[in-house]
Amino acid sequence: MEIKIETGKIIKILGGFYYIYNNDYIVECRARGSLRNDKIKPLVGDIADYRVPIDEEHLGYIEKIYKRKNYLIRPPVSNIDQSIIVFSVKNPKPNFILLDKFLINSIKEKIEPIICINKIDLDKDKAEEISNNYINSGFKVILTSKDIKETIVKLRNMLKNKTTVFAGPSGTGKSSLLNEVKPGLGLKTGEISQKLKRGKHTTRHVEMIEIYKKSWVVDTAGFSNLNLNGIDKYNLKEYYNEFDDYFCKFNDCLHYKEPGCLVRKEVDNGKISKLRYNNYLKIFNETKEGF
Repeated sequence: MEIKIETGKIIKILGGFYYIYNNDYIVECRARGSLRNDKIKPLVGDIADYRVPIDEEHLGYIEKIYKRKNYLIRPPVSNIDQSIIVFSVKNPKPNFILLDKFLINSIKEKIEPIICINKIDLDKDKAEEISNNYINSGFKVILTSKDIKETIVKLRNMLKNKTTVFAGPSGTGKSSLLNEVKPGLGLKTGEISQKLKRGKHTTRHVEMIEIYKKSWVVDTAGFSNLNLNGIDKYNLKEYYNEFDDYFCKFNDCLHYKEPGCLVRKEVDNGKISKLRYNNYLKIFNETKEGF
């Protein structure tokens, strides 16, 4: 019997099974042991060759994973065009250290980051204040609320012809936004724990959803911490692009405690965001201690 091999995109991994999308149908597959022997772990977003099942009662088998253009460890997903990093203006209150870590992670993997400040109906002034900090630092920012239609339209337009990962802490409204972007999607949403003032996990696995033709989104489980692999106290400054315009007295200045540091001077002058610089210092100290 002739073995037929086809190519598709892994859109979901659940319980050791891989679901591969190919021309509007989905094939359930297992991974060949040879991939494990080669230390290749398939990710959602991977382009894969798979052996076509002989009938509906049999599984397909993944034979090959193609080279990834990028990938994230957390969430575990590959071949992403942009990341939309969702934080709420309140309930739960924004964790700016975690936001900066998401930004660093995206920049490191050459994924365009977009900051989404959600639930702006709860405090529009605070949302604008946060937005200005990051716009002035060179980032793209969108303000959203599931109850404000024009913000959903803007978000929907950002997703066209892109593969986008939605990331951020639990409770910030990632799934609720996607349900508004595509009515009828039916992603599970959760309430905020009133005792802890943080979100409850609702998304349990990583899954890629085609919301329009050639427009994919990944809704991921929220989490409250993120390790920065490959980042140390010497290269951290490379991920704060707003520092690049200032040439300090010492070429190897880390913008920490060195004399004659122009970055610290411009923070005091208000040209560099104090919020961003304070985040930098906190992450810098984490790198010294080890994540």
